[in-house]
Amino acid sequence: MNTFLNTLEFALAQDAADPLRAFREEFLFPQYSGRPVIYLCGNSLGLQPKGASAALKQELDDWATYGVEGHLKAKHPWYSYHEELAGCTARLVGGKESEVVVMNQLTSNLHFLMVSFYRPSGKRRKILTEQRPFPSDTYAFASQIAFHGGAPDNDLVEMRPRAGEYTLRTEDILTCISELGDELALVCFGGVNFYTGQAFDMASIARAAQGVGAHAGFDLAHAAGNLHLKLHEWNVDFACWCSYKYLNSGPGSVAGAFVHERHHGKGLPLFAGWWGHDKHERFKMERTFKPMPTAEAWQVSNAPVFSMAVHRTALEQFDRAGIAALRAKSEQLTGYLEFVIGEVAKESGAKLEIITPADPAQRGCQLSIVAHGKGKDLFHAISAKGVVADWREPNVIRVAPVPLYNSFEDVYRFGVELISVLS
Repeated sequence: MNTFLNTLEFALAQDAADPLRAFREEFLFPQYSGRPVIYLCGNSLGLQPKGASAALKQELDDWATYGVEGHLKAKHPWYSYHEELAGCTARLVGGKESEVVVMNQLTSNLHFLMVSFYRPSGKRRKILTEQRPFPSDTYAFASQIAFHGGAPDNDLVEMRPRAGEYTLRTEDILTCISELGDELALVCFGGVNFYTGQAFDMASIARAAQGVGAHAGFDLAHAAGNLHLKLHEWNVDFACWCSYKYLNSGPGSVAGAFVHERHHGKGLPLFAGWWGHDKHERFKMERTFKPMPTAEAWQVSNAPVFSMAVHRTALEQFDRAGIAALRAKSEQLTGYLEFVIGEVAKESGAKLEIITPADPAQRGCQLSIVAHGKGKDLFHAISAKGVVADWREPNVIRVAPVPLYNSFEDVYRFGVELISVLS
């Protein structure tokens, strides 16, 4: 049981004892009134690593120096750039190097993977997801169903929480999978729901989906770099994620994908492109596609080197910190935020309801707050105090203390500013 105190002295003592505290100095914080903002928005866009500009300049310099020969002569040769990211990526998501590939953007990757893993046939046509995933997922699911001649209103099943609850119960998800049975083609949830911050039991969901003959995939936009993922061990069929949230790789940066090794080389249908072709024969430019025997087979285009340069810097930070250590700090830091919000509610008399699960195993670092009777005015008021959080309609303020660069002092200061506007 943690014993927290809502005091500056307590927060500073926790920061002094934090083995990851030096990483904060590796990031650039926006400024407010001469000091860093209270940045609690890494769930939307991570801060810029200080090494990002040098990493990008290296590629620009190599382009200037070598021109097209930079594909082989650059410090990090462009031809094989994505290969150099495989190790860090695999360690980050708990996969094998052969199971991961850095490519495209998130929703593009979801579509490319669904070509292989959403194969409706006969009565097996349904996709199961949560009621409110990130809307891009809903658009992708509905359009894939329609592309295959189905009816999204019938074939897209969106699970709702029980009456009076905000989040889904694992047992209800597993029951729904069982009930859909041989009508179910794909189960695809967010690893962490963007709105509530609920982290799903991906291992249990994957096992249940496969038990009825469906595939299991996950959108890890809010999970990669936030949770301690074990995709290979959990036997997930596929997953995809972006890199601009917890992975701190810049707006719209390159994304990632995972395909379990049991699907490699099995002749799954996929949309082919030249960077998915056997790299040993790629420049023979032959007419017939020969896929790579790894997750790289799902690539279609060569590496976007400039965004990958920043992503490399960010991934190397995660490698140095270690996802297990980051997760341990995250549980402490998020627990402290939960405590501080509770103290503010008691002191101010405001009804601040955290709709994110209290169980650390069912959440990452994001807490979603419903401020009953306050709404968006409260969000604007704390923003005017130098707090960077974010608002999601209709009534949620999301705050995320990111363990790589946020501090206990940040959480304490957030509480100070919150009580100041509520009072």
